[in-house]
Amino acid sequence: MADAQKDVPIKSAQVESLVVMKIVKHCSSSFPTIATGSLVGMDNNGVLEITNAFPFPNIDVLGADGHQSDATSLAAAAARAKANIAYQNEMIRHLKEVNVDANNVGWYTSATMGNFINLTFIENQYHYQRENDKTVALVHDVSRSSQGTLSLRAFKLSPEFMVAYKEGKFTTESLQKSKLTFRDILVEVPVVVHNTHLLTSFLHQIPAPPESAEIPLPASLDDIRRDPVKLPSHPSFDTLDLSIDPFLEKTCDLLLDSIEAHYSDLNNHQYYQRQLAREQFKITQWQAKRKADNAARLAAKQEPLPEDEWQRLFKLPQEPSRLEGMLNARQVEQYSKQVDGFTAAITTKMFAVRGNLLPE
Repeated sequence: MADAQKDVPIKSAQVESLVVMKIVKHCSSSFPTIATGSLVGMDNNGVLEITNAFPFPNIDVLGADGHQSDATSLAAAAARAKANIAYQNEMIRHLKEVNVDANNVGWYTSATMGNFINLTFIENQYHYQRENDKTVALVHDVSRSSQGTLSLRAFKLSPEFMVAYKEGKFTTESLQKSKLTFRDILVEVPVVVHNTHLLTSFLHQIPAPPESAEIPLPASLDDIRRDPVKLPSHPSFDTLDLSIDPFLEKTCDLLLDSIEAHYSDLNNHQYYQRQLAREQFKITQWQAKRKADNAARLAAKQEPLPEDEWQRLFKLPQEPSRLEGMLNARQVEQYSKQVDGFTAAITTKMFAVRGNLLPE
């Protein structure tokens, strides 16, 4: 029975509301620096229950020149730092002593405008998922959440990418054999926010807004005392604002930066192909010359020279890893989806007022 439950894949991540509040508070207080922390809980028949979370302490590492290293890079890699791993194990040991869920089920990190798909994120998740396949990475987007909607997503590495990353081969030939694309790197797990029964009872006790905007006038003072007047909620005029969403502008800038990085990676690969073609042409010329020399030596009844010396004389360039290009392509897809979501409301406004914008 335990083996059968162990083989059940993760269908969803059930996050307690208290854990959501802890993650939001930590990420908001650390903004714009990346905030990371550990998640604890248990796997219940395919549902990953995340019942507690605690942040990783900040580690100040001095560089060789005496100046402080990049704080963003240190914070992003904090999930797999040796000091934080020891701190995590110590915290889990204390949680066991108070008889609460003390199984590590992943880690969380903050993001800005969906900018989290990078090599550091992959290395952190691989570090956790290598030891336990039932682990996820919770990503809280502080910028998106500031608009009034909670942005909390869960990801894990696909089994195909885990095998490829373990082998460390991301060449064109290996990717063609495994048919691995940038869409196969991450698998998104649905997130469900769970409340306790006590909190659910409290939410049901909160008075609801009035059902209709028309409020009947009371006939006497006793009617007012018996049934107080419930004013309707104030309408929001923010939806009538015609200015371009600043988050859309920032996302477009990040999208252009990712496209430029994609072209840089493409230029590096094209340079490698030119170098490879040049070396292969030299090898072909050398082999043709060696065959001609051996034919002349055989005609003169002499021993032929070895024809495999080109492996010692020539060195083929090593193909650069395509992993950075795949992650960049996945990040471009992430930005494109965000732009599509932002432009849905703005395009409607532009079409509504285009009669006043177009010249007559």
